[in-house]
Amino acid sequence: MQFRARERSPSTRGRTGTLRLAGRDIETPAFMPVGTRASVKTLSSWDLEESGARIVLANTYHLYLRPGQETIRRLGGLHRFMDWSGAILTDSGGYQVFSLAELRAVLPDGVRFRSHLDGSEHFFTPELSMEVQHALGSDVAMAFDICTPYPCARDEARRQMERTSAWAERSRARFRELSDGRAALFGIVQGGVHPDLRSESAARLVSIGFEGYALGGLAVGEPAPVRWEMVERGDADLPEERPRYLMGVGQPEDILEAVHRGCDLFDCVLPTRGARHGTVYTLAGRFSIKARIHAEDPGPLDPDCDCRVCGRCSRAYLRHLFQVGEPLGPRLVSHHNVRTYLRLMEKIRAALREGRYDAFRRRTRDALLGTEPPAPAAPETPKEG
Repeated sequence: MQFRARERSPSTRGRTGTLRLAGRDIETPAFMPVGTRASVKTLSSWDLEESGARIVLANTYHLYLRPGQETIRRLGGLHRFMDWSGAILTDSGGYQVFSLAELRAVLPDGVRFRSHLDGSEHFFTPELSMEVQHALGSDVAMAFDICTPYPCARDEARRQMERTSAWAERSRARFRELSDGRAALFGIVQGGVHPDLRSESAARLVSIGFEGYALGGLAVGEPAPVRWEMVERGDADLPEERPRYLMGVGQPEDILEAVHRGCDLFDCVLPTRGARHGTVYTLAGRFSIKARIHAEDPGPLDPDCDCRVCGRCSRAYLRHLFQVGEPLGPRLVSHHNVRTYLRLMEKIRAALREGRYDAFRRRTRDALLGTEPPAPAAPETPKEG
């Protein structure tokens, strides 16, 4: 992996860069659509390519359970398995330690859990996480960690941070044993919302040495001002020559703020999860296509969007698909939403290169927050990502 930071816009920590993974160049800041089970919900690999995606995220835990990493290895690796020519980042399974609390027990050496599919018992360790990700053939693997919840008492946040640090060292050691030099490994900063713990976590990770660093344990219920304080802490603590990945933070207005604070990579399920419930994302805000006002609207979802859906489908038709329960509705809105997120990243990079990011951020944020809120998403178990 190679990363080269380029322009940094005045009055902001935001920067552009190029991330090279196994010969694939990814311009940053970049958004990664989430393909939890080797599939970005309802979208094909060619849909993603057409939308401009260059990297997607897949879930180690889910692919370990089904179809199993050895099956994917025998079939040529995850790229071939899902017919994806871009890069792939796999999470470590650590988020499931957080999201499947009723099905697991955290032990010093790893996590014992019961499958949400059939109740079978498994023991996930840092070493196993590296072995699974290596078998999948991902371009970026993530160190095994514990996602600290919010709120979390300081003593417990410290215990979890120290365990994450120990597991990061074990992840690094096993990754080195397995690595052929093609893939990269990112460490994950934890420590809850305690600045000194997060700084200590970052220092430990930097001393171990990783190709990139992620900010974990955020967007789990903490107030936005606290989140941005922690992100700024990460910007100060982590080396500038390495990419920074803010995990799971994905409302468009939040991406704008995170780029402003020095983050390079993002992922979120919102573009496709929202689409399944009729939420349409545009760079002027979001709305529900299921609203009656769209029943006879011949216009596109977004007149400024260059996606295939906006070029061919009316709001009236798309609303009709949702009204009658046609699966095509969520698919088409997913296609549009993913393209909207990628258009946002294109505009962010252009504003950074041209030295006008701060004004762009403020103007776009105001536009995004000036419309009705998204339709509430139905809960899913376990949570994607």
